Amino acid sequence: MHDINDPTTCNHAHNHEIHEHANESKTLRVVILTLATMLIEVAAGYLTGSMALLADGWHMGTHAFALGITWLAYILARRHAHSPVFSFGTGKFGILAGYTSALFLGVAALSMLYQSAQRLLFPVTIAFNEAIVVAILGLVVNAASIAIMHGHGHGHGHNHQHDHSFRAAYLHVIADALTSILAIAALLTGKYLGWAFLDPVMGMLGGVLILRWAWSLLKQTGHILLDGKAPEAIYGEIRTALESDNDSRVTDLRVWYLGSHDLAALASVDTGQALSPGDYRQRLEKIHGLHHITVEVHHRDLHTNCCKA
Repeated sequence: MHDINDPTTCNHAHNHEIHEHANESKTLRVVILTLATMLIEVAAGYLTGSMALLADGWHMGTHAFALGITWLAYILARRHAHSPVFSFGTGKFGILAGYTSALFLGVAALSMLYQSAQRLLFPVTIAFNEAIVVAILGLVVNAASIAIMHGHGHGHGHNHQHDHSFRAAYLHVIADALTSILAIAALLTGKYLGWAFLDPVMGMLGGVLILRWAWSLLKQTGHILLDGKAPEAIYGEIRTALESDNDSRVTDLRVWYLGSHDLAALASVDTGQALSPGDYRQRLEKIHGLHHITVEVHHRDLHTNCCKA
């Protein structure tokens, strides 16, 4: 396990995520692609009168913004990788980016719901042919963005599942594709079946989808930003390792996230053996993600030994 008093190993541990996210250029490409399509869809939505297309355009705009925040977070985390200002490293840059993008998503979703409700109450004429063409274009762009973000190889893909910032960006793109599909379905039914009311209904459905996703992301990232507890399974794994000699007893244990998957732990252990914090540190070496550990050892018949490891 790393010694937190060693600045070299500290920087390596603090910036574990940064070395995994060498995909800033790919994220930027998706941002530019999504933003360009957003401008086309919003303009076309206003010109054709399609609420579903307009909702899809603004939806893509919020995702372009969120993806931009993710890209900026990667840059800031890398630039401040060795800064002593951040005691536990820059792992929470990405978490803060995800939280911020979720706030903007929530606002955009409420706006979409309001505009869709207005359009449902006060219908307008829709230029279906033009709107369908632009919606299909949006879906093609969504598919291209998914291909760009997904094309990192098996190993990178596995790591991204544990990276809240990248996962948020990827889900943004997936949601874009789903909203584009809803828009196309609404426009096709409106054109061929005369169900024009489905256009604002699909806009409302997209708004609800975004709102639910934003709330989920807010809860997840907010928990990490406020140093919420790590999952109970990790607590059990650490406790089992520390008490593996059937004599030691963990009297206090705190575990929290420093980023998407890097963990910090603070443990107090009571023992009747002449064990040091380093001995307990070795027991935790196989637990994935632990990079900052403080162990306090209380000997029952020896003096109290407190040390950071």
